[in-house]
Amino acid sequence: MLDTGTEAPRFELPNQDGETVALPEEGTVVVYFYPRADTPGCTTQACSFRDRWDDYRDRGVRVFGVSDDPVADLAAFAEKHDLPVELLSDELGEVARAYDSYGQKTVFGNEVEGVFRNTYVVRDGEVALAYEGVDPEDHADAVLADIDAL
Repeated sequence: MLDTGTEAPRFELPNQDGETVALPEEGTVVVYFYPRADTPGCTTQACSFRDRWDDYRDRGVRVFGVSDDPVADLAAFAEKHDLPVELLSDELGEVARAYDSYGQKTVFGNEVEGVFRNTYVVRDGEVALAYEGVDPEDHADAVLADIDAL
């Protein structure tokens, strides 16, 4: 995990609409990493942000969900679940690696490489909060409460 108080790695990735999105230098952004679009845990996590979307938007907080899925899969995921967050395609896992959120893990007893379920809150280009191996249930609520406490 990246330490709080460190500079957040800069990135540019395509979103679910194929548009290039960059980490802004100012403001507050939630960057959450998830393993696979439209799987049960990832859907729960994405929908928790969707369900609190008005609260995030009212605070001026942007939310980026990052996985190694291709853009077309992210578009289908966003449409199916009416997701307002920006889903970003990191097909090579380069951004996830920069955020210590990609590597070897065990899935159903098999060792595979993939995205870890980690979340960062970046404020004005700096890591303000970091969450490792998050539980997708109610995660958006906990992050929002912690943002309010900053």
